[in-house]
Amino acid sequence: MSHWIPKPPSPSTLGDHAVPLDGNHLQGKRIALLVTGGIAAMKAPTLARSLRRQGAEVTAFVSDEGLRYVTEDTLAWSTNRPVISKLGPRAEHLSGEDLFHAYLVAPATYNTINKMACGIADGAITATLASALGRMERGACAVLVCPTMHGSMHTRILTESLERLQQLGVTVIAPRDDYGKHNLPDDEPIVAALSRAISTSPLRGKKILVTGGPVPSHLDAVRRLGSRFTGALGVAIAKDLAMCGADVELILGAGSVAAPPWLNTRIAESVDHYRQLVLDTLQATPHQGAVLSAAVSDFEPTEIRQGKVKTADGDWTLHLRPTAKVIDAVHKNFPALHMVGFKYEETSSHEALMETARSRAAEHGACVANRGEENPKGTEQVAWLVVPGREPVRMEGKPAIAAAIRAHLEHRAGLHPMAHN
Repeated sequence: MSHWIPKPPSPSTLGDHAVPLDGNHLQGKRIALLVTGGIAAMKAPTLARSLRRQGAEVTAFVSDEGLRYVTEDTLAWSTNRPVISKLGPRAEHLSGEDLFHAYLVAPATYNTINKMACGIADGAITATLASALGRMERGACAVLVCPTMHGSMHTRILTESLERLQQLGVTVIAPRDDYGKHNLPDDEPIVAALSRAISTSPLRGKKILVTGGPVPSHLDAVRRLGSRFTGALGVAIAKDLAMCGADVELILGAGSVAAPPWLNTRIAESVDHYRQLVLDTLQATPHQGAVLSAAVSDFEPTEIRQGKVKTADGDWTLHLRPTAKVIDAVHKNFPALHMVGFKYEETSSHEALMETARSRAAEHGACVANRGEENPKGTEQVAWLVVPGREPVRMEGKPAIAAAIRAHLEHRAGLHPMAHN
């Protein structure tokens, strides 16, 4: 372990209370974060900042019991807003002119959940929730709860309360099941659930297929022929679309980075398996779009060797043949499906890449194109979104690429209903 030579940190334009933005799914949204009494309350400040990273304005409400595990100053710093711990003459539980778009109870204790279900409003948190439920009944906001408690407290009473709340329209975010307890989930699935609950995107509720990662060809029982791509972009696209409310199905090639558990994900073990998964998925239910970013192996061996080829056997000569293009099979079987295809080139000029991308876009709907020369090692990924009749859009970095694809699909959905199969 090297000795650190003390020096000032690198300068930043980010203010002390500001947070770097990860996205804009909650831009302009006002969120009430209700913190109740439980050890998981100590995670509320990081959750508040995660909500703000999507553009939300967060106001914390905290119970007396909650203040045993997190301080009012910490909540005020993390939200950059005053904290409400008591009801006053301003009737904070009614939210006044600054109405909230969503109320998030995290953590939600046994006590609070059962009081909500019974209509009890005996404190700052429960009175605020009584008003929130009334506004929710009128379609004016969303209410979400994250149950957190010891397993022995998961009684029939709790089950009935949660079922009643869900029947009323409350979103219950599944807890993380660990060590005999209902634990508060990580920030990302909570933020995603809240974003989906209040999304006004035209993609909300629409089925979108996303593929990503290296899809290999098998050489023998253990060796595969693939690419250096990781699937990180496919995961970023799927997450972005899911957060705007789309019903996303993600197919990742074997060897890709792991997708978060809250995404509906399947793994394609080979090119043939990938082709079957894609076609079966699109055949099973109507989809309104497909983003096919998977790096499917372009070649496969003419013979797959049985077992594991031994190095003692000496030289191994491979004869490769091109694989059939899955995107062409999709277009043939589902000609009305709008697709976003991908094209990657090496040792190609920008003009040649754009010409190829325009041809692909004209056939499939849209094309994301990039080339190695524009992506030096250690730099942000640069790509171009090519859509017929529009100038190519330059994108830099995976989050920007994902956001641009979402914006394209939203624009298309806003112009007319996306075509079913």
